[in-house]
Amino acid sequence: MSGSRRNFFRNAAVFGTGLLGWSESLRAQMRGMTHGGESERPKRGSKKSPVAAVRMITPDVDDLPHEMDGNTKVFRLVAEPVKRRVVPWKTLEVWGYNGSCPGPTIQVTQGERVRVIFENRLPESTSMHWHGLEVPIEQDGVPWISQKPTAPGETFTYEFTVHQEGTFFYHAHSAMQEMMGLIGIFVAHPKEEFAPRVDHDYGVVLQEWAVLPSNSVPNSASMEFNWLTFNGVAAPLTTPLIARLGSRVRLRFVNLGMDHHPIHLHGNQFVITGTEGGRAPETTWYPTNTVLVGVAQARVVEFDAKYPGDWMIHCHLPHHMMNSMMDLLRDRQISTADLTEEGAMQQMQSLAASAKFSHVHPSPVAKDAESTPGFPQDAFMEMGMDELVEKPETHGLPKNWSAGMMGMMTMVRVLPEEKYEEITKRISRPPAAESDHRHES
Repeated sequence: MSGSRRNFFRNAAVFGTGLLGWSESLRAQMRGMTHGGESERPKRGSKKSPVAAVRMITPDVDDLPHEMDGNTKVFRLVAEPVKRRVVPWKTLEVWGYNGSCPGPTIQVTQGERVRVIFENRLPESTSMHWHGLEVPIEQDGVPWISQKPTAPGETFTYEFTVHQEGTFFYHAHSAMQEMMGLIGIFVAHPKEEFAPRVDHDYGVVLQEWAVLPSNSVPNSASMEFNWLTFNGVAAPLTTPLIARLGSRVRLRFVNLGMDHHPIHLHGNQFVITGTEGGRAPETTWYPTNTVLVGVAQARVVEFDAKYPGDWMIHCHLPHHMMNSMMDLLRDRQISTADLTEEGAMQQMQSLAASAKFSHVHPSPVAKDAESTPGFPQDAFMEMGMDELVEKPETHGLPKNWSAGMMGMMTMVRVLPEEKYEEITKRISRPPAAESDHRHES
């Protein structure tokens, strides 16, 4: 069987599993909601049976499926080169797991036995570290200290019991391999959901990439990052997070890059309820709307979705709120710093034609704008491409919503019941196979 044929069947299986996982997660979230939008939370002193945690959704990334061997959950994880389309006009050649970058999410419940059969399809040796998990030393994945590196074409089996709960992650324990994308979320749900119970649970991996003009392979030795992603994609390709008005929302952020990221949520206050060490005591919670997610850290926040609207959530470092506009388009370089409006518009129109979206004139500028030192800055950065990034989760957003969405950002859409039901129905419909462009073979 040819390589392309094998990739077709493998990708079809992964895609099908992802749709199934998404539908199951969606149904699980909706089961936890009453008609009025409030979750069915056990009252203090009640004698209800333990309530299982809501399944976490990782937008734009699938869950890793598993099989059961007795009481052991068995996962199969493959490290391999991956093509990842980060925005409609840019595809990166990175490294990931099971055709995905970041790798598929592993979800287990506290107390379960886990076996991960790991296969290396990379051109060099690698290993797997379980970040934050308390595992036996022989399962820790540090090359030459706790295990012999897994050579290309070889497999290694990790097995351990997960006695913790929390937001963890798995990654290669080689610095430059980490910068090539080898990371995924590992969530250990508690045996009984915490109070107050959440209705929606989302996971987000923060990554940075240094990609030189006219290149598609990240420069893992560079410290100048020009592509910033949530779950492997940059806005406006990121998928909005959907929440029902009146619900409680949990957001889990994982960072394995070179920069710390202050993640800011518009219009709402949240509390920080956990780290990569697990649940934080409620006495430590305090209201805020920005959380600093440091390198090698996880931060978990929760909030009550009291205010309807499409609320932006993003890294607040200014250069992380933009996509790289310095790249070769055919035979010339794009620069948004063109000193004339006509020249800048021509440059942007060339990109629009290449990416196949309709470019419209940006927000108004003064007639004598070019006489002001420093102009232009953001004047010609706006690129509305609503039709190019349309998906169920963007349904109903205002026209030209995508124009100011760039870099490490997405939005939390807090929706009244009727709109929430409409969008969740759209999400649960299987899309046409050709419409899924998250990963390319």
